[in-house]
Amino acid sequence: MFISNAYAQAAAPAASGPAGLFNSMLLPIVMIVVLYFVMIRPQMKRQKEVKALLENLVKGDEVVTQGGVIGKITKLGDTFISLEVAAGTELQVQRSAVIQVLPKGSYK
Repeated sequence: MFISNAYAQAAAPAASGPAGLFNSMLLPIVMIVVLYFVMIRPQMKRQKEVKALLENLVKGDEVVTQGGVIGKITKLGDTFISLEVAAGTELQVQRSAVIQVLPKGSYK
C-alpha cells in the first residue's frame, strides 16, 4: 500500500551494424599494428644484419664470438671457422657464433 511497485526499464538497444563491429575490432587491430612495429619489424631487421655479417666474413677479419672470444679468422668453412686467439693457438667455432666484426687492427 505505502510502497509502489518498481518496474524494470527496457534496456537500451545494443550497438549493432557496421559501427558497432568497427568499434569492437579497432582495439585488437591497433594492438597488432603496434606489436608489428615495436617487436617484429626490428627483430626481422636484426636477423637480416646478422645474416649479412656471417655471409661477408673473410679470412683475416677480427671477430668476437658469443662467448666473448676475440680472434682473427684463419680458415673459413661453410659451418665452422678457425680463429687464431694467440700465436700458434687456433680455436674452431661455429660460424653462427660470431656476433661482431672488429675494425682492422683492434686485436693484438
